[in-house]
Amino acid sequence: MYLHLIQLSVTTKVISNISDSQFGCYHNRFGDGRHGRQPLPAAIEPAITEPEYIPSSEHGIDKRQISSGCLSTIARLQQAGYTAYLVGGAVRDLLLGRVPKDFDVATSATPEQVRRVFHRCRLIGRRFRLAHVYAGMETIEVATFRGSGNSDTHTEHEHLIQDGRIVRDNVFGSEHEDAVRRDFTANALFYEPGKQQLIDYVGGYTDLKQRRLRLIGDAQTRYREDPVRMLRAVRFASSRNLSLADSVNQPIPKLAHLLSQVPPARLFDEVCKLMLSGTAYKATCNLVKYQLFTQLFPDIQASIDSQHLLQTTSMLISALHNTDKRVAQELPVTPGFLFAVLLWEPLQLRITVLLKQNLNHNQAMIQASQELLFEQSRTIALPRRFGAMCREIWVMQHRFRHICGKRAISLFTEVRFRAAYDFLLLRAEQEPEFREQAEWWSHLQTLNPEQQRKKMGLPPASNNNGDDKVHKKRSSRRKRKRPKTDTAPNN
Repeated sequence: MYLHLIQLSVTTKVISNISDSQFGCYHNRFGDGRHGRQPLPAAIEPAITEPEYIPSSEHGIDKRQISSGCLSTIARLQQAGYTAYLVGGAVRDLLLGRVPKDFDVATSATPEQVRRVFHRCRLIGRRFRLAHVYAGMETIEVATFRGSGNSDTHTEHEHLIQDGRIVRDNVFGSEHEDAVRRDFTANALFYEPGKQQLIDYVGGYTDLKQRRLRLIGDAQTRYREDPVRMLRAVRFASSRNLSLADSVNQPIPKLAHLLSQVPPARLFDEVCKLMLSGTAYKATCNLVKYQLFTQLFPDIQASIDSQHLLQTTSMLISALHNTDKRVAQELPVTPGFLFAVLLWEPLQLRITVLLKQNLNHNQAMIQASQELLFEQSRTIALPRRFGAMCREIWVMQHRFRHICGKRAISLFTEVRFRAAYDFLLLRAEQEPEFREQAEWWSHLQTLNPEQQRKKMGLPPASNNNGDDKVHKKRSSRRKRKRPKTDTAPNN
């Protein structure tokens, strides 16, 4: 029911050192696997072998929109005798009239060859071996064209599939093989800055003109190779306003459980991209629609029968809308606050159970928050700083009832006061009993320091001897005395 309500509110790589001989010849212009090496299914091999070349007069990309670091990286690789293109999301975003966040390069040079071309270069990655080229203040990611992995000469150190998932992929190949191995047609376009032309092997240009997101090859196979592609499909559909082709969205509900195979740290990164890109509300509705939400937040599913379900849903919707507004206004946003909202109702259910075990509210709050964040980290690895932020926001909610004396000023000077106060405002929108508290703390922030002290029942600062300040406890540890040495002369 919880998920239904939201829906109603709209909708890595161990790599051996590979020698060069192992290299085998990516303004709006549109109104069951086993451990070991296995070939990729033939389903991902498209019929297109000759690319379509789209001139600048048709695609409309202005080369001046591409960073100078990226252009110089491509030029130096081409001068060294290698093929190099701008690839991936940057090409897609330029065609959609958006400003790319970063620029990636694909090349026929192996990572070791790239390092020989650039002095300021660092090789990274295990699952996918990459080169980071440092051009001034920019970091350009340079990847070698990937191959299909069908050749028997490739070892498990180069290409490895486990349970249908690609866990290591350092098989190099041609630009055509690289294009057809990418996930979506919209991400498989190459741009050659010298000729200012697009190179399209998979029909991605046509899909973008129709604002359609389409997978390359068999959707179920591609999702099993990397279940995160389901989240990427939702993100691109939400943030780029693209429609999902039927072949893309239909298998998702049946394969949503595959997200349990993804490392929790990687899921955290993907959730942040979904929630902090300015389309959090739309992305959440799509997660619910395709049954991915409960895979990411299983504890929320456990709170379906809560009597405060409607209020929690409304509170979450308000938080998502506010997050989108802050992103649009280029104000800072943090995943810690959103996770605090998402997990608030499951936290209340745990606190209710613990209170029946004769724990006081503070004890129940601390224990429940520790248990809940630990359980959630099994699915999504929330970093410590954000977990600590969640706990502080939750604990401070109970402290807002203290509006006088040292407790009030202590709360008012907390580092997380503003985040906890914003959380209180969200609660007050749905729960009328907290509106008086919210109004009191809102009014307090409009006063000058002397008026604030008076409102909290504290003496003026000039008459205060520092009694309301928090002093550090002096250490009771004594200095260690050095042992006495015998200074008498030796006989």
